[in-house]
Amino acid sequence: MTSDGPPVEPHPFRAFEHAGWQGAAAHYPASFARATSPYVETLLDEAGARAGKRLLDIACGPGIASGAALQRGCHVTGVDFSSAMLGVARGRLPAAVFHEADAEALPLPGASVDAAVSNFGLHHFPDPARALREALRVLRPGGRLAATVWVAPQLNPGWQLMIDAIAAHGDPVPALPVPPRGLLNRAEDCVRLLIEAGASPERASARMVHALWRLDTADDLVDAFAAGTVRMRTLLAAQSPGALAAIRAAVADGLVAFRSDSGFLVPTRAILASAAV
Repeated sequence: MTSDGPPVEPHPFRAFEHAGWQGAAAHYPASFARATSPYVETLLDEAGARAGKRLLDIACGPGIASGAALQRGCHVTGVDFSSAMLGVARGRLPAAVFHEADAEALPLPGASVDAAVSNFGLHHFPDPARALREALRVLRPGGRLAATVWVAPQLNPGWQLMIDAIAAHGDPVPALPVPPRGLLNRAEDCVRLLIEAGASPERASARMVHALWRLDTADDLVDAFAAGTVRMRTLLAAQSPGALAAIRAAVADGLVAFRSDSGFLVPTRAILASAAV
């Protein structure tokens, strides 16, 4: 029932991501999920997730997309390499089946699901093309794969506010592992990877999609990154109390432009990539 490809090799980036998600699991649903959840319904629509369909949620985390697919009447299987994330998912969604496994070596037979989705998981994989190849392998003929990734920080104000504040007020921090295959934040990058993974060029596409990140307070932005991400969480954890206070103040100043009657509405942008088999 496992992938026919070579075993997943150890890699510093994979180890870094795994340790980070193990630590973020308990806090993710109440923190950074507020940024990713608004894209779930669009993702499921793109994958053709309907009642009776067998859906695979890749890098499922605490089961945000899995839960939405269950509500649509799908038969849901989730895969994640973080046991801590799966502990949260299993507690929330007893009707779904979850496997602890790597996205680059799925523990499913070929042609066994009707739809596969990954909500902001692809850019956390050391070899995203291999993960996409695995997703295409397990799809039945006529099935669809859909995945979201964040666009560049310059197009995402929340990320840019954090990066600018850390650059201006943060203390020096150690270099972090970089994705071995480089950044993945443009539509053309996603289409190229889908084709490299085996998708037909005529049936692979990607486009930019938009959502709003709702924050109750200005501190919620920093808190979400500190509790529910890996790279930014590591950067923030390395700051001194004084530097962190200055970062928070700078982010709060930048968020004034996004104030609403109920807090803050921060626009976000992502790439929605998909392929049919």
